[in-house]
Amino acid sequence: MPKETTADAPIGRGLVYGISAYTLWGVLPLFFLLLRPATAVEIVAWRIVLSLIFCALLLTVTRGWPALVRILRDRRTVLIMGGAGALILVNWLVYVYATLSDHVVEAALGYFTNPIVTVLLGVFVLRERLRALQWVAIGVSAVAVLVLAINYGEFPFIALALAFSFGCYGLIKKQVGGRVDAVSGLTIETAWLTVPASIALVVLAGSGVLTIGTVSPLQTVAILFAGVVTAVPLLLFAAAARRLPLTHLGLTQYFAPLLQFLIGVFVLQEDMPPARWLGFGLVWVALVLLTWDMFRSGRAGRANLVVAGE
Repeated sequence: MPKETTADAPIGRGLVYGISAYTLWGVLPLFFLLLRPATAVEIVAWRIVLSLIFCALLLTVTRGWPALVRILRDRRTVLIMGGAGALILVNWLVYVYATLSDHVVEAALGYFTNPIVTVLLGVFVLRERLRALQWVAIGVSAVAVLVLAINYGEFPFIALALAFSFGCYGLIKKQVGGRVDAVSGLTIETAWLTVPASIALVVLAGSGVLTIGTVSPLQTVAILFAGVVTAVPLLLFAAAARRLPLTHLGLTQYFAPLLQFLIGVFVLQEDMPPARWLGFGLVWVALVLLTWDMFRSGRAGRANLVVAGE
């Protein structure tokens, strides 16, 4: 019997956390549509404020306040988390706007592009090395993005804003992952954003366009759950980022855009001309290549570990 090792345990748990996070993100368009006629600014403001409240409750239940206080004493880490908060703010605003303006398929393009950005950041910033098949997959993905961008007939601002904002966010989370736990990190990020979010809600209320409590009980309850809906996948993502190499983290990101794509095409019935199908088909080819390479390298790694442990 080969000796059992625990070397793969963090990566295995990281994959579970990452897939869970991106599955939840994939169905978010359906949640945001429940919040109409709220604007993207109102929805994101509520997400920030209610996420901070939810994190405070989690810290109380898990007795995590001492850990948060220790992190807050590190000024550099707090400033870095402020940068992460700014990136996630951009990502949220663009994504909610895309959903409410019937651009879910273009948002899916952004998140299909995001793994390319994430993997390339791993190569050029973190000096992670890619295997030949991974480079082939990135090349196919780049061609797919080019085909899709040309098909749109305009510069894909939504897609690229989503890809780069969240790719850089993932890089920051990877950099501080060893020093900042998931709950404390999200608490600091939302704390940075709570003041401008609160000001935005006050301005909307003063302008008479704040929708909470004025549309329907369902919409009101859905908005009140925005903190939980926001925090849970982010916490799962942070847990995944602490355990996975950035290249593996890039692979799990395909789950969200695939679900978004299916929702945009088959539920919301957004336009899908043949050229767009071709582009997404190329993206899926890249996904197959990356998946095959990951499992192949994973089996080889486990075999080497077993031999070393005998």
